[in-house]
Amino acid sequence: MRSRKFLQAEQATLMWDTPGLIAGVDEAGRGPLAGPVVAAAVILDELNPIAGLADSKKLTAARREKLYDEIRAKALCCSIAEASVEEIDTLNILQATLLAMRRAVEGLRLKPAKVLVDGNRLPVLDVLAEAIVKGDATVPAISAASILAKVHRDRWCAEYDREFPQYGFAAHKGYGTAEHLAALRAHGACPQHRKTFAPVTEVLR
Repeated sequence: MRSRKFLQAEQATLMWDTPGLIAGVDEAGRGPLAGPVVAAAVILDELNPIAGLADSKKLTAARREKLYDEIRAKALCCSIAEASVEEIDTLNILQATLLAMRRAVEGLRLKPAKVLVDGNRLPVLDVLAEAIVKGDATVPAISAASILAKVHRDRWCAEYDREFPQYGFAAHKGYGTAEHLAALRAHGACPQHRKTFAPVTEVLR
């Protein structure tokens, strides 16, 4: 007898056009050494299209901010969720990312008939889901989700830059740049650093 979880995973590989609402899901912040991983889910309104949606990494910060507001205003519904630094260190970054994605989908005001997720891994959901590699560049709802997640995390970095200015979070967004690594060596880790990530682990020894 196959478990329910197994059946959900198997169902996710089936591909057909599903009538009903479609949600796009993407994440931001898997690679940085600090801060939460953020996921967003968006159900767009076909009658109220948004021009210029694209992979958030291909857009300027100013353009992302403008689209962030437009998505929040025009989408049928959207949801942004996080998995914390503690959850990342406990679960690992992949499982924490899938957890944030699941929280984002579950936070939608409307329940989608199908969820399209950027990448090649799926969170466990109670609706049909499909993973789409490079979906943030090809599926508007995923592009919208990537923008919401990226802006939300960038704002987190700006906030914590004010609390911990010695690390330069606003500039490098938590990634392991030379400047960030130098700050880690000089000041040690702050509470928002991911202790299981190698450069942070090194300074904690």
